[in-house]
Amino acid sequence: MRSQIKDELSKIPSGKFRSDLAIGAVLPIAAIFFTLCLILALHRYFSFYASFDQGIFNQVFWNNSHGRFFQSSLSSSLSTNVVHAGEIPTVFYHRLGQHFTPALLLWSPIYALFPSPATLTVLQVTLITMAGIVLYILARQYLEPRLAVMISASFYAANAVIGPTLSNFHDISQIPLFMFTLLLAMEKRKWWLFWLMAIFILAVREDAGVGLFGVGFYMIASKRFPRAGFATCILSFGYMLALTNLIMPIFSADISKRFMLERFGQYADGNEASTLEIIWGMVSNPWRLFVELVTPFDRTIRYLIGQWLPLAFIPAISPASWAIAGFPLLKLLLGQGESVLAITIRYALTVVPGLFYGGILWWSEHPKSFKPRFRRFWIGCICVSLILSFTSNPNRTFYFAIPDSVKPWVHVTLAQQWSHVSQLRPLIGQIPPNASVSATTYLVPHLSSRREILRLPSLELRNDRREVVKVEYAIADLWQLQRYQPAFKGDGSQLRDFIKLVNELTNKGEYGIKGFTDGVVLLQKGVNSDSQAAIDWKKWSNDAFRNVD
Repeated sequence: MRSQIKDELSKIPSGKFRSDLAIGAVLPIAAIFFTLCLILALHRYFSFYASFDQGIFNQVFWNNSHGRFFQSSLSSSLSTNVVHAGEIPTVFYHRLGQHFTPALLLWSPIYALFPSPATLTVLQVTLITMAGIVLYILARQYLEPRLAVMISASFYAANAVIGPTLSNFHDISQIPLFMFTLLLAMEKRKWWLFWLMAIFILAVREDAGVGLFGVGFYMIASKRFPRAGFATCILSFGYMLALTNLIMPIFSADISKRFMLERFGQYADGNEASTLEIIWGMVSNPWRLFVELVTPFDRTIRYLIGQWLPLAFIPAISPASWAIAGFPLLKLLLGQGESVLAITIRYALTVVPGLFYGGILWWSEHPKSFKPRFRRFWIGCICVSLILSFTSNPNRTFYFAIPDSVKPWVHVTLAQQWSHVSQLRPLIGQIPPNASVSATTYLVPHLSSRREILRLPSLELRNDRREVVKVEYAIADLWQLQRYQPAFKGDGSQLRDFIKLVNELTNKGEYGIKGFTDGVVLLQKGVNSDSQAAIDWKKWSNDAFRNVD
């Protein structure tokens, strides 16, 4: 990658030249990013490493294409009514109570043409790639071509970009494209496009307005567009308050009883809290706010370094970067949970646009600093970021190259995984496309294009007739749990529980074993077990249960 970047830079003349030639300089880098990420992300999906969230979004898109907008039985299984109140998941649950994501409708026509979970993977890689191209055009408003190419190359090499691109599909993948387009519209004074992008950003999800508020704050603080900045701040902040306190509770109580408490429960008392109550909890206890902001100190520093690294740490000294990216960064630093400071998952993308725009503005004021010595240092930073992106093994994308554990040794080779895939696909093929089903996590995406689906061990749901029924099929991939359980206690615990569940269901006669191969068991409700499959299951499950660490 380092040599490729050098080659592209050497082709670019130092003087100004036409825009069509300028953008041609960054297209090869964008093409490399698109091709590699698409291959890796699709391989992750087709080799059964895409997981639950991919299934949720696919089911939402599938229901949207059938006129049942934003309904999902998979999302229902995560709702506060199910998790906290013990209710039965429903097929008519509206996910808008968890995350308000109307912007997904923009891509529904594409999904209607190619209705598959893999379509969402292609869409995500495409959105991020396009964002890098728009970033280049944005950089050219201020910078000469060499610098603009470096900015774009840094974007495509950022761990905070690569990791989320190689993950399950997520709504935040729209943010960089919308934000860079909004900032470009601001620079060109195309206010109709600016406000259109502002609406699109707010429609991404309920907290996307935090990043938009940062843009408004910059517009005011820089005194460039103070009136538009005030309007942007009022629009974004007012929208978030109205949405989370008035609109989302119409669909469900998840925002106050689950999501706010999971992320910001340390600022609240009781079993539920609105956004206004969380804000008041922060303001009324500044010491707790400060402690949450700086702790854990080591992880916070590592996270900031990871975000700054591909831009050679320039955002750390750019006031504009702090002004815009500071607000989404503050939201992450003040939250709780392991995921908020994980640079390879989707939340990291919310910080990226502000950092890169701030980097552009800093370089516009210090163009003479772009000397050969610093250029070499910058390229070195890009290479280190690429290496870290690989070695961090985001979302197990590189499972075939990087072991999940060294001691004990846990590693699944390409040959092993694809041999397993070839044996489990025929079992999945036995499940009718309209049948209700419950599946283990990594099988959910491949079965999610249907109305009634749950994740094991759940078996009951409420259908469109408002009747509580048990799913017709259940399928569990226990081979993967068996492979990973020596290093991960949670996988061993799940393996035991699923073996017990299958034995319980078959002993009661509720379900019969329709097929079993290579640690994958398929159950069907109300049928007798296939005799050979039952024998194979008993032998395998007894051995697996005894060998669980």
